Amino acid sequence: MQEFKPVKEGKVREIYDIGENLVIVATDRISCFDVILNNKIEKKGTVLTQLSKFWFEMTKDILPNHMISVDVNDMPEFFRKEEFDGNSMLCRKLKIFPVECIVRGYITGSGWASYKENGTVCGIRLPEGLKESDKLPQPIYTPSTKAEIGEHDENISFEQSVEYLEARFPGKGREYAEKLRDYTLMLYKKCAEYALARGIIIADTKFEFGLDEEGNIVLADEMLTPDSSRFWPVEGYEPGHGQPSFDKQFARDWLKANPDNNWTLPQDVLEKTIGKYLQGYELLTGKPLE
Repeated sequence: MQEFKPVKEGKVREIYDIGENLVIVATDRISCFDVILNNKIEKKGTVLTQLSKFWFEMTKDILPNHMISVDVNDMPEFFRKEEFDGNSMLCRKLKIFPVECIVRGYITGSGWASYKENGTVCGIRLPEGLKESDKLPQPIYTPSTKAEIGEHDENISFEQSVEYLEARFPGKGREYAEKLRDYTLMLYKKCAEYALARGIIIADTKFEFGLDEEGNIVLADEMLTPDSSRFWPVEGYEPGHGQPSFDKQFARDWLKANPDNNWTLPQDVLEKTIGKYLQGYELLTGKPLE
């Protein structure tokens, strides 16, 4: 059996080059504040992969994605081993854009901190009098740079994203920036409306895009997972404070409350975190994780 080694490792994902295509594996690692924690969370990688596949299928009418739908038996034998079961995805090769495409439908997190300071988020002035967790009049697009492991992403304005892309794609910076913004907002609006009907508020999320061999923009990486999004329950939603969530915010909150954590979560926090991931998955897809 041919052995493979990842050609690239992120905080959570590993990418394997199998020739014409890639296999992307979502591991059970968890990162918070751009640090990979010492723990692994069982089934987390499977939740990320299966939920991404669910959204990719739902949104392929907006734009294509990098996922190649295949029977598991069509995968190389190496990826049919138990450790890859359910958490690997066959994908096309793309040239990835060097920006995180973030959309915010509600004000929370770093956006709330910025708003309290000067009334803006990434250079966008918002109405006065907003409370924490308020729904915004319209979703806003707030891109960021993509940092290497151990470094922090940097929020940038839309105009800065134009300059950032122009430096890498001369003559195409504004065109690509506008298309990434428009696709991000279209994807968010469709999926947020669906999720709301299923009992989940998607407060914010981030997307990644790339270019295929023909130069078409394609949706890539993961999509609307508990790692890349804030999922709040509709039931009990109340602006004016932070909200309970179906994502890794629970783990982040524990780490902030326990500064001597050594980047290690206790067992009960691990169990509650995966419980939230699984609950969110079931609400969104309408079925338990297989």
